[in-house]
Amino acid sequence: MTHTLKIEGLHVSVESKEILCGVDLTIGFGQTHALMGPNGSGKSTLGLAIMGHPTYRVTAGRIELDGADVLSMTPDERARAGIFYAFQRPVAIPGVKMADFLRHATTNVRNPHRKEGEELIPMRAFRQELRARMEQLKMDPQFARRYVNDGFSGGEMKRAEILQLAMLQPKFAILDETDSGLDADAVRLASQSIAEIGREKMGLLIITHHDKLLEHNRPDFTHVMLGGRIVESGTAALAEELHRHGYERIRQTYPDADAQNRALVQEEVA
Repeated sequence: MTHTLKIEGLHVSVESKEILCGVDLTIGFGQTHALMGPNGSGKSTLGLAIMGHPTYRVTAGRIELDGADVLSMTPDERARAGIFYAFQRPVAIPGVKMADFLRHATTNVRNPHRKEGEELIPMRAFRQELRARMEQLKMDPQFARRYVNDGFSGGEMKRAEILQLAMLQPKFAILDETDSGLDADAVRLASQSIAEIGREKMGLLIITHHDKLLEHNRPDFTHVMLGGRIVESGTAALAEELHRHGYERIRQTYPDADAQNRALVQEEVA
């Protein structure tokens, strides 16, 4: 089945300060897109706006999933519709076990019209699937009994996000710097895991500064954000160039966007 996530002319503000200044991006099912750019360019803002974070106010533009208006959906409706977001810094949920959390989340995504009180995925079938996914990701089965992100290391948090991705199997997944804070071996394992569970089975938008996460997820398209908009798009070769040489050419080629980016970063520091 073909699915499309389409973003057109998207403007987003935070506390009356415009962060995104007209973003256009179309992601097809089975495609891998890399989103890169210096700090403060708006990468995470784009992901959070797609998911409906209340701090990020869309002032213009539209987001559509298979033609449906995403902006009219609540965040949970967006998740049920098939959009997944892996946070840079996932929150802890003390008292809620990973297995219980995943059973409810998986049920709601697979049955988006489920009402409160309706039956969850049968426990036996769920446990079999969860066990298989954890074996695939080389995770200790005891992990499922721990409280969501409570006391997790950075690497454990990221692996928990990948486990959620594996179980939910969304139409589109936004991975916001999943490599952040991980050592080289952990990033390589994350890259392999994402490729095994996601490549060609969903649309991927990978927000990253580094090349290791893309090692097993070679992007079909690479986009560069600067000053709140996508200033350049290309193939995997563009990602490789940025890893080798940084953003100096991009800054020189798009001076207005660079000036806007620097202004946004200075405001954040202030």
